[in-house]
Amino acid sequence: MKPPAQAATRRRAPSRSRQASNANWLAVLVDTSTTWGRQIITGIVNSTRRRKFLKVMVEARGMEEDLQVPKNLKCIGVIARVTSEKMADELKALRLPVVNVSSISVANAGFPRIISDMDKVAEMAFQHLWERGFRHFAYFGLRGLNYTLLQRNAIRNRVKAVGCQYAELSVDTHLGAEPDWGGGLKVVSAWLQTLCKPVGIFTWNASSAREIIYACLADGLLVPEEIAVLSGAEDDLLCEASPIPISAIMQAAQQIGFQAAELLEEMRRGRKGSGEPLLIAPLQVVNRQSTEALILKDKALARAMDFLRQTDPKDIKISDLARQAGLGRRALERRFREVLRRSPADEIRRARLDSARKLLGETDLPISTVAEAAGIATQSYFASIFGTHFGMTPLQYRNQSRPR
Repeated sequence: MKPPAQAATRRRAPSRSRQASNANWLAVLVDTSTTWGRQIITGIVNSTRRRKFLKVMVEARGMEEDLQVPKNLKCIGVIARVTSEKMADELKALRLPVVNVSSISVANAGFPRIISDMDKVAEMAFQHLWERGFRHFAYFGLRGLNYTLLQRNAIRNRVKAVGCQYAELSVDTHLGAEPDWGGGLKVVSAWLQTLCKPVGIFTWNASSAREIIYACLADGLLVPEEIAVLSGAEDDLLCEASPIPISAIMQAAQQIGFQAAELLEEMRRGRKGSGEPLLIAPLQVVNRQSTEALILKDKALARAMDFLRQTDPKDIKISDLARQAGLGRRALERRFREVLRRSPADEIRRARLDSARKLLGETDLPISTVAEAAGIATQSYFASIFGTHFGMTPLQYRNQSRPR
């Protein structure tokens, strides 16, 4: 028996490709080959999960690959690392809302930008090296990349503000923001020999930091005792794979991606993006072997700081530091301010906040428990001093620092 005639006219379900073409897509033109890029994308995805109608288009791409919005994609907006005038012109031609997450300044691009605050990155890098006793500083950069000058100028200004010795070197690049290993290593080695040691060196990225490590190993220079190396951007694979694991600044890439997606949604509803970039402060220094040194000529202070590093700061008092240093309390206070430019109480508070920050990033403990475990009296006081130090609440830090 034949089925009823009307059954033959039943509409077919749309094909998978047709469903995709009719969806509302947010195009993400950011590389997936770096920790920074992947965290940017994670932040975007976390924002868009609340808007079920929206789908994120992202493709596996390297840092310097040509990224374009696929033709015939029904797209409601773009979040991109805009790297050239050509790319900016292509995005303008789409006549869609665009948010730029790149520190690269492209002439006449005109897109609103959300980027890392390089002054705060430099301040964090300086403090990390200063607290370990380094008083000679250097910057290793990449020639021809104007956006690296923001970072270089920020660290140079910070070092010179305290009257410390500063040196810098820039080398040619290969394939974008990568040092040219072919001819650069000899130049780097010769430069390292001229530096007053011990010296703390800050670099643009993990690849640049690794170049310093290779040169040190080739010349028999000790890392971190003679040369400490700190990358301006965390890349967990490259930093861990280095012969000497590299310390790095963890920038708030997830927050940048999240804020970019939120701004794009507001632009779709009529808001105009600001001409000034929104600057996002970095999260923390991921401490690895390349900066694990404590260089203090004052042996009493060195003993006190070593005790603080080796001991849970929760129960440490100023009298404990004085006893370890072999000094009276007033003498300890004076030495701290003369050498480290802060008080013992400041240093204990910093250690407790670092302990709390680690617990926030690595555990699911309630914030009240984190405060108690770090030796901070109340949750409200913890939130207050955490916000003063890091510019965000403990909950905001937890949400930004942990992948979801």
